[in-house]
Amino acid sequence: MKTNAELFADDILLRWPQADLYPWKSWSYPQGFLLWGYIRLYEKTGNKAYWDYVMEYCSHHVTEDGIIPAFKGDSLDDICTGSVIVWAYARTGEEKYRKAAGQVLKAYDDYPRNEDGGFWHDKRLAREMWVDGLFMGLMFLTRYGKYIGDEEFCYGETIRQLKIVFKNCRKDWTGLLYHAYSEDRKAAWANRITGCSPEVWSEGLGWYAMILAETLALLPPDYSCRYGSRGEIEEQLRLLCRDLVLVQDSGCGLWYQVVDKPGFSRNFFDTSGSAMFLYTIKKGLDMGVIAGNEYEAAAQKGLRGICSKCLKGMDGHIHVADACNGLCVQVSYDFYADYTRTMDAQEAIAAVLWALTAMEIGTSAS
Repeated sequence: MKTNAELFADDILLRWPQADLYPWKSWSYPQGFLLWGYIRLYEKTGNKAYWDYVMEYCSHHVTEDGIIPAFKGDSLDDICTGSVIVWAYARTGEEKYRKAAGQVLKAYDDYPRNEDGGFWHDKRLAREMWVDGLFMGLMFLTRYGKYIGDEEFCYGETIRQLKIVFKNCRKDWTGLLYHAYSEDRKAAWANRITGCSPEVWSEGLGWYAMILAETLALLPPDYSCRYGSRGEIEEQLRLLCRDLVLVQDSGCGLWYQVVDKPGFSRNFFDTSGSAMFLYTIKKGLDMGVIAGNEYEAAAQKGLRGICSKCLKGMDGHIHVADACNGLCVQVSYDFYADYTRTMDAQEAIAAVLWALTAMEIGTSAS
């Protein structure tokens, strides 16, 4: 009997039979995020349909000469899907995928940074570091270091970026992070003293949460470098999970759009961020980085909450309710709370696939 994760994945295949058709455009972070859901399912189930879905996308985007024509490298969003190409090389050994991954890595040679070394989210967003971007850029770097080479740069840069964003975006003494940081304080949303954006946005924090877990799954146990150590990243994950449990809704098991303001006017339960938090807590438990009944209970409540947002439509397909598509940094609480919610937001579909797989079948650490 198939799990909910497999049933959901099979339904996605019916709706978007090629990953190229998945919104928002052919080569960008939504494809990478979605395809990693299928990679995890393939690794757990061996279902060839999931392998074919991933590899059809890779073969379509990488030429026989090892070039990705659609890759521009002008934002961290553009880099994310390169992590899937690394996986294709690790699985097949085909040289064209190694060369294509090298093309993505080269984007870091002149990628713009703040004075402290933090990556800009996009070359057009001067001196802005977004928590979302850490997932996009580091999913690739960690895997390149693990499966192809240049471990010193890839792992070192990963730790460096995670520590920088924690230092700049941390809210007070919590494990929660504001959505973004403006080094020169010139962004419309930036606090003129701290440079931080005004709120802790659920999905942004979810991207950060997942990349902490993903990084720890790949770093060697005693890894350290001039920028820091694995132990420091473990502590960031522990702090985050500690506070996520505190702000999880005790009734439905989900988290709010503005994470640390439960019950505030018009604040709503965000499916996308909630699924990301659920995945992170489960993976943290599987790795042994966090432990305790409170986390086990939070994961079970979260699963029930996520399932309540997956609705069978009159068209026969499974739809995901209550999330936002492509939300950028906002200028106030009101803009986050009132941002248009949609059915089947591309981030929410992929996040739910990750979460269901983790809870029902296990993570790569289990």
